[in-house]
Amino acid sequence: MEERSNWDWEPGSRTVADLNRLKDDYVWVEEPYARPDGEAVAAVVNVDEGEFNVCVNGEPWESTYDKIWHLRYLADGRLFAIVSEMAEWTVTIDGVPWETKFGYVWNPLFSADGRHVAVSFQQDMEYGMALDGNCWEQTFTTLTSSALSSDGRHTAAAVQVAPFGEADIQAFQKGCFTAAADGKPWDQGFVNVWNMAFSPDGSRLAAEVRLTLYEYTIAVDGAAWNGAYNCVWEPVFHPAADAVVAPVRIAGKWKLYQDDKPLWDRPFVQLWRPCFSPDGGRLAAVVAPQFGRWTVAVDGTPWSSTFRDMVTDVSFSADGRRVAALGKTGASWQVAVDGKVWRNAFDMAWQPVFSADGARVAAKVERKGAYTVAVDDRLWSRQCEAVWNPMFSPDGERLLIRAVEDGRYVRHVVPVAEIAG
Repeated sequence: MEERSNWDWEPGSRTVADLNRLKDDYVWVEEPYARPDGEAVAAVVNVDEGEFNVCVNGEPWESTYDKIWHLRYLADGRLFAIVSEMAEWTVTIDGVPWETKFGYVWNPLFSADGRHVAVSFQQDMEYGMALDGNCWEQTFTTLTSSALSSDGRHTAAAVQVAPFGEADIQAFQKGCFTAAADGKPWDQGFVNVWNMAFSPDGSRLAAEVRLTLYEYTIAVDGAAWNGAYNCVWEPVFHPAADAVVAPVRIAGKWKLYQDDKPLWDRPFVQLWRPCFSPDGGRLAAVVAPQFGRWTVAVDGTPWSSTFRDMVTDVSFSADGRRVAALGKTGASWQVAVDGKVWRNAFDMAWQPVFSADGARVAAKVERKGAYTVAVDDRLWSRQCEAVWNPMFSPDGERLLIRAVEDGRYVRHVVPVAEIAG
């Protein structure tokens, strides 16, 4: 992951690139993307009909392509894109394409440190996954719900392992799908297989599976839990123990189970998106204590504050002591931290981020088409055309804000106290 201690944290503002110049040089310019350290900004540009390139700080890559998609900076600062040339698709990293070419690629996945990239691919009507340019040896007739381990060394996906016709209901119900880890399918087949997760070390794989037309459960390394449920949601591995957690639906209510046994006693109208603190000591999830009201439950206890429409983007501080999330009621988004809702409401807000010590919370927010940053419920004074998620310095005293103002990409380093007081 990015080494923030090596970044420039000297307070001040610096124009890195004038994006207005790109509009003069090219037919059109697509959405810009900023590097995590703020020192570069990139955008896809249209050179001519059917000819595209990428400009980094105003300078183009050496090669052009028929089309370029999903431009992104990785956590380690490299620039990723999916490109098409002469009806073949592949991945480029910093303008250098993989040697392997495909009929189609989609759903890129990135390791936490940004050093590994996986994509799903189609080649000659067969499907598989490629990791850092290396393809699965075995391919399949269908592939969905792909996953990448957190260390970026293992891939998985739901695949079809037995054929069936469009009206062959009996064959379908026998179980024609399974999960494949690193291209090797489980021995057990299921009616359907959906979202999956790797253990922290990448050695184990869990997935949502459908046993019959009406029964669902979790399978780990191909072995299904004994319990069959009305529905299940995506499983999650404990970060420090060999245990799998997943929401399950029983008799019209949702409960959180661990290894096929109740973990939280309290049932909810809805329960999903469980997430552990980094050390695994605490567990949070999005819940509906009653119909039409959403909140966060931490270790089974819901916050008293609720929202009408949704709650999303739950995150823990690094020490696991604090929890933040976004809530929506009507057209308004608000940030909630440890159950307390910020007074400010926004047209849109993005996942809150904590300082390293957990003392401060910041978020990218939007009001009336303008973007800025909020820290502890107080707004930065600048209104921008674009802003990326803020980054705290390692000591938590400064904030890196990457922004577009008057068509210029500007790197700001702002003392946190200047915003939050």
